[in-house]
Amino acid sequence: MEKPYYSLNRAYQERFGKKTVKISLDAGFTCPNRDGTLDTRGCLFCREGSGDFTAKGSIAEQIEQGKNQKKWQGQSPCYIAYFQAFTNTYAPVPVLKSVYEQAITCKDVVGISIATRPDCLGEDVIELLSELNQKTALWVELGLQTIKPFSIDFIRRGYENTVFENAVYKLAQKNIEIVVHIILGLPHETKQDMLASIAYLNQFPIQGIKLQLLHVLEDTDLATYYQQGNFKTLSLEEYVDVVCDCIAYLRPDIVIHRLTGDGNAKKLLSPLWSTKKRIVLNTIHKTLKQRNIHQGSYFPERK
Repeated sequence: MEKPYYSLNRAYQERFGKKTVKISLDAGFTCPNRDGTLDTRGCLFCREGSGDFTAKGSIAEQIEQGKNQKKWQGQSPCYIAYFQAFTNTYAPVPVLKSVYEQAITCKDVVGISIATRPDCLGEDVIELLSELNQKTALWVELGLQTIKPFSIDFIRRGYENTVFENAVYKLAQKNIEIVVHIILGLPHETKQDMLASIAYLNQFPIQGIKLQLLHVLEDTDLATYYQQGNFKTLSLEEYVDVVCDCIAYLRPDIVIHRLTGDGNAKKLLSPLWSTKKRIVLNTIHKTLKQRNIHQGSYFPERK
C-alpha cells in the first residue's frame, strides 16, 4: 500500500527498480568531538558513533557479511554501502578515496552513503565526493540533530548552524544528494522546537531526512543526566504525535529515510518501547490515516 509520505523504499524503487538494502560499515574513522580537536567526550548521546550494528573486517568483508544476512536471502537485492560509524570524511583524502573505492567495486553495490559532520567537509573532500558522484549513486548524510541554540551547546554538537548551511550549499553546487539527521526528544526541547527544525530544513536544497528518536544508551553522558532525573524521554504517544506533525510540515519532495531508529537493545535505558519497531511504525501509519495527514499537508504552514 502506498504510504502517505515519500518513503525511502519508494525512492529506491524509482531509482534502482528493485529491493535495495543499506549495509552499515565501520571504516575505522574517529571524530573531532573525540580526538581532542573539539572535545574528547563525543556528543552527549553518543556511545559508539552510531556503529553498534556494523560488522568487523575490511570494507569488502563487512559488505559480504551484510549481504549474507538471512533476511535478504532469496530477494536478490542491490546494496548501498553505508559508512555509518563516527565521521566518515574525517581523514586524509587518499585514505577516504581508498575506502570509498573499495566499497563501490563490490558486486551489486549500486551506491554509497556517507555519514559525516558539516564541519568535516573541506574543499578537497568535496572535490573527492564530486568525483565519486560521477561514478555511483551518492548520498552525504549530515548530523544536524537540532537548530535550537541551547540544545546545540547542551549536546556538544560543536558547530553553528551557519556551518551546516555552508556545507549544504557547497554539496548542492556539486549536485550531491544530502540527507539530514534530526533527533526528536532531546532534553528540554518542546514539540515546537522540533517542528522549528523541520521548517528550517524546508528552506534548503536537501533531498532526504532521517527522523531519529532520542535513545538513552548506557555509557554515555546523556545516561548520567537521565539517571539523575533531569528529563524524561518521549512516550510512544508523544513520539507518534510529533512524527506525524513533522511529516505534515515537511516539504513533499524530501525523501523520508527513517521514522524512528534502532537503539542497541542491550545498552538501551530509555525509551524501552522503542525496541518494538514494528509496533512503532504501525502506530505512526495508523495515526497518519486517522488524522488524514500526508507529507506536506501543512506545507507551507497554514495561516
